[in-house]
Amino acid sequence: MNIDQENAKLSNEGINKMTENAGDKIQQTFEEAHEREENTLGKAKETFNAKLPIPTPAASVSASEVSVHELKSRLNWGEPGLTILDVRDRDVFDDCRILGAMNTPLSILPGAVQSTLQTKRDIYLYGSTDEESTAAANVLREAGFLQVAVLRGGLEDWLKIDGSVDGVATNINPGSDAYNVFSRLKEFAHERAQEKSLM
Repeated sequence: MNIDQENAKLSNEGINKMTENAGDKIQQTFEEAHEREENTLGKAKETFNAKLPIPTPAASVSASEVSVHELKSRLNWGEPGLTILDVRDRDVFDDCRILGAMNTPLSILPGAVQSTLQTKRDIYLYGSTDEESTAAANVLREAGFLQVAVLRGGLEDWLKIDGSVDGVATNINPGSDAYNVFSRLKEFAHERAQEKSLM
């Protein structure tokens, strides 16, 4: 091996080592930031609970299954730090899904989320059936994800409680008068008059 080849080899080894160190540093920084976020949220929640007569919802997944009411309660309180996964096929996902859910079909788990979600992240998931959801949850737990909960009843139960949804099938025709300002004002005035008559 000549001197140029040896220098190139040493240079490549140095670059690989620097890249590896940078990746480790980024991961460490990410984990530290996540830890600070969790601590800050915990302190804020304790303060709120001390001053509010109504307890806030649980801040983390504490069971392997949760009701749609529990998830909706967390979302209504503006609880950050959770991810909703829809493990159904893309076509069904595009039609209707829980607002904010990420499409991650069972067939591509856990690889699709291992590089994007922390193992301590609260994950709520649902599928076409509770069995499909449970299978997906088991795959994630085996991959090391610690806080995974199946949303009992899935999208069907979510719709029953008027949970926020998105998708092609949720788009409704607003009607011919939807963009007519005068018609909307007239409708508003009528509703207002009805409200006043009830007081």
